[in-house]
Amino acid sequence: MIKWFEIALWKRILAAMVLGVVVGFVWGDGVSAIAWIGQLFIRLIRMVVVPLVFVTLVSGVISMGDPSKLGSLGVRTLAIYLITTLIAISIGLILAVAMQPGMGVDLSAVAPTAVQETVPLGERLMAIVPENPFAAMVEGNILAIIFFALLLGISLLTIGDPGKPVADFMSSAAEAMLRITHWIMEAAPFGAFALIAQLAGTAGVGALLDVLGLAIAVVIACFSHMILMHGVIIMRVVLNLSAMNFFRGARDAMLMAFSTSSSSATLPISMSCAEKNLGVKPVVASTVLPLGATINMDGTGLYVGIVTVFGAQAFGIDLNFVDYLLIAGSTTLVSIGTAAVPGASLFLMAAVMDTIGMTPEQNAAVVGFILAFDRPLDMLRTVVNVGGDLSVSTAVANWEGEFDKEVFDNPLKN
Repeated sequence: MIKWFEIALWKRILAAMVLGVVVGFVWGDGVSAIAWIGQLFIRLIRMVVVPLVFVTLVSGVISMGDPSKLGSLGVRTLAIYLITTLIAISIGLILAVAMQPGMGVDLSAVAPTAVQETVPLGERLMAIVPENPFAAMVEGNILAIIFFALLLGISLLTIGDPGKPVADFMSSAAEAMLRITHWIMEAAPFGAFALIAQLAGTAGVGALLDVLGLAIAVVIACFSHMILMHGVIIMRVVLNLSAMNFFRGARDAMLMAFSTSSSSATLPISMSCAEKNLGVKPVVASTVLPLGATINMDGTGLYVGIVTVFGAQAFGIDLNFVDYLLIAGSTTLVSIGTAAVPGASLFLMAAVMDTIGMTPEQNAAVVGFILAFDRPLDMLRTVVNVGGDLSVSTAVANWEGEFDKEVFDNPLKN
């Protein structure tokens, strides 16, 4: 008999998800009795996110040994994140124009849903600097935590020996948090089972039928972007690495992203995959991945772009080339700092739809229409977000000389 822990984690998660779908369909609404298992798992993951990001980032900066290296890493990271997001949005817009998922859709009977007021970009950027770093940690404000952790890491790096006790403490704390993360990952199959079972039991197969055209466009866009942008262009063309090895190394994180619909909740697993499977050194993984979980929203961007065009088609609004440029540019900007939690993109749509002249009532009708179907689509776009984070971290690690190709090419991966 094969022991549980001898089975590769991704196989256990995948089997649990399949079983969860079956149990959900059979059990129906009764599946809510095990919903607490999924909620407990999410709480465990969120418990470690803030301390993990903080201590690993401080430790990673210290391990650089040269403060100027952080500037090079940061510029490259931000540039490639913005480029991949813009390309993702472009793919989504092209598919939305070609497939026209909104043509013939009647939204007049849809009950409008209140749309959360969007936060201006200037306020988002200002919030990066925390008034109280401890409050930022309590609130889970990842960008503010990253900012403070970078300052602390750089200060410890520049003061030398006097900062060594704190630096050693941060290094030990990072190891401890990674060990806790490893323990939590072993519970992932049970959490994935409960989360998927709850979705299948409450939504059912018919949840996507009423929005099939939009769903197909989103699915094709997600797969196209992951395979073409991250598999072919970044891995094969730019880095000359095996795309199959990349997807194999990233699969645990991508499966967890599908289960949780949250880049933030998947962050500990993403960091583990980057270091153990993809050969990304901790100095890059601890910097690039937390930033990516906050600002890299490839899946969210293409989804918002498709839904915006869908809404325009449904309401008979003719879009020209300038309108598509406005959608692409505004989606790229508003996706920066999007909360890495389920359903966050629903509240970005108003800001983007405003740019093409849609009224608040029309915005609310579109959100109300897709609200019931958003979770399954959210699961897919979160996979793209997390996959993009891991792809960019692999690229940056290569360029910064912080990459272990032997780990990436390890043929003994399960």
